[in-house]
Amino acid sequence: MDNIPLYVILFFALFIFLSSFFTVKQQTSAIVERFGKFQSIRHSGLQLKIPIVDKIAGKINLKIQQLDVIIETKTKENVFVKMKVSVQFKVIQDKVYEAFYKLEYPHDQITSYVFDVVRAEVPKLKLDDVFERKDDIAIAVKRELNEAMTTYGYDIINTLITDIDPDIQVKNAMNRINAADREKSAAEYEAEAGRIRIVAKAKAEAESKRLQGQGIADQRREIARGLVESVDILNKVGINSQEASALIVVTQHYDTLQAIGADANSNLILLPNSPQAGSDMLNNMVASFTASNQVGESMKRYQKKKDSGQEVKRSMTDFNQSEESKSRDKENPENTDLV
Repeated sequence: MDNIPLYVILFFALFIFLSSFFTVKQQTSAIVERFGKFQSIRHSGLQLKIPIVDKIAGKINLKIQQLDVIIETKTKENVFVKMKVSVQFKVIQDKVYEAFYKLEYPHDQITSYVFDVVRAEVPKLKLDDVFERKDDIAIAVKRELNEAMTTYGYDIINTLITDIDPDIQVKNAMNRINAADREKSAAEYEAEAGRIRIVAKAKAEAESKRLQGQGIADQRREIARGLVESVDILNKVGINSQEASALIVVTQHYDTLQAIGADANSNLILLPNSPQAGSDMLNNMVASFTASNQVGESMKRYQKKKDSGQEVKRSMTDFNQSEESKSRDKENPENTDLV
């Protein structure tokens, strides 16, 4: 001992003293073994151990951890999909011993259970149902993991299905179906809009025609009323109805010519358009009115004669029937008595 320098002894003593203390971080547990045998579990803070005899076998993280598992499986209609299942878990603080000594690779264990549950549930569902019922699948995974991992000191906080990725050909087909449905809906809406436009246009045209017809009727009514008033005025000065009608027509003829001539850009031609057209029209109208009156008088006389002939014929028929009745009464006096 005398040959050992003092500073070596001091250094060795300091080393022994310092190795007796160790610290554990927050949300962490340390496993202390003595000669390879479990001794104790130390939590966060400054801890003491026997140097050389005790050693730290390992540390357990008590924080919530997440494990992402990618699974490829098929649906009921044999469509292969890739699913991403995110498992959130943590070590139970009271079961650090089980988590450290009973299970060496917890991630592998959790992955195996996730594969088992997902490949048991998804083949029962169609692809559309997989998307709609992904929460049910996640709940089934969580239930199965909790039953299995609690024994090993792990608590499953939550399981989430964060991605469902079908085969690329299936996705293209689904997109085409979706696009076709949207095009169908768009076509139906466009057809309905077209129908509404047609109906509205038809109603507007009908209303326009009705108003136009009403306007024309009102216009003709006013024209007729004006003509009647004009004829009455002309009759008061000694002009008869035929001459008055002819005069009005000729006046309208010249008014029309004046209106046509007032428009410099008009390409309308009125036929006939000779200087004597007005007088010819007047003579023709007077002649037609005279002929019309003659025809009307002839029709009246003919109708009177026809009515007179029918009366005579009816009287003769009644007389003949009366004479026949009298002759029958003379031949059969018994009928008369009976009567």
